[in-house]
Parts: sequence; structure tokens; C-alpha cells
Amino acid sequence: MVESSFTLHRKLDVVHPFIPTNLFKLLLKYKPEDKLAKKERLLKKAQAEAEGKAPESKKPIVVKYDLNHVTYLIEQNKAQLVVIAHDVDPIELAVWLPALCRKMEVPYCIVKGKARLGSIVLKKTATVLCLTTVKNEDKMEFSKILEAIKTNFNDKNDENRKKWGGGIMGSKSQARTKAKERLLAKEAAQRMT
Repeated sequence: MVESSFTLHRKLDVVHPFIPTNLFKLLLKYKPEDKLAKKERLLKKAQAEAEGKAPESKKPIVVKYDLNHVTYLIEQNKAQLVVIAHDVDPIELAVWLPALCRKMEVPYCIVKGKARLGSIVLKKTATVLCLTTVKNEDKMEFSKILEAIKTNFNDKNDENRKKWGGGIMGSKSQARTKAKERLLAKEAAQRMT
């Protein structure tokens, strides 16, 4: 019987169902701008500079993505919330990320579906997302989401780390045990007759 490690078992322990709906509503507000919106913003900025006015448009607040970029943001203590996909393949890419978040005291959560995360950042898939800043009108909602994630996910870390995961045998071991069970059932049937 193959036992999976604590960390791999933890990867399958996703947040409670009510948290992702509110979380994804918030993340959608910080969706990165598409190519047309970026081109329009930069064009307005260039026109303002050409007219001699000070450009007033700031770079918009958006969700950060890409494993290397998010890792850098966590290490620099700029990340306020990290969202990790549960189906990262290969799992070794993101299995260390919760430990880094715990060390740097950054709230993190694991949600179902890297495709769902990818839809937020206009990509097919995304393994990890990060919020660095939030607009003033969303701070209350963001603090509620953070509190829910901390109580339901991060604060239960020690309890969940001590849980053994899996207990699922590989295909060869399963076939072997089924063959043994059939043999024992056959012998028991022969003894009865």
C-alpha cells in the first residue's frame, strides 16, 4: 500500500465551497486588461504626453499570475493572497508553495481547477494567482474572504499536516489483492461443498 505524503494530501484539501464563489467574484474585478484595452490606455497616455499634459492614467490593479512572478511577490512580502490550483501537473511545480506562504505568513488557499484560474487571467490555465493590492471599495469584502480563508484553511495547517493521506494502492497492488480475494473465495466455496 502506497501512502501519499502530507503535502500531497494537503494539495487535495481544497477550500470550502462557499469561499470560491466570493473569491472568484472578487478576482474577476481585477481581471487583467485585454490587448484592446491596453492599446487604448497606452494611446491615451501617448496623446496626453504629446499635448504636453501630465498623463493621469495609472497602471490598473490586476491579479498577478505565473509561478515565478508569484513566488517573487511572496518572497518580497508584496502578496496579500495566493490562490493555488489543485490540479497542477506535475505537482512538484507547486507542492512547495504552501510552505513558502506559511513561512512568509501570506494567506493562501487551494481551489479546484487551473482552467478556472486561467479564465480569470485570460489564459487557458494558470497554476497560481496572487493579489497584491485591492481597491478601497473592495477592502471590506477582501478582509472577509481573507478571514474565512485563514480560519478554514491556514489556521488548520498543523491539524491537516498530521493527517496521512491517500491509502490508495497502485493498480498492480489492487489487481494482486483482487486475485487473492478471488482465490480465497474459490477455496471457501470448495470447502463448503
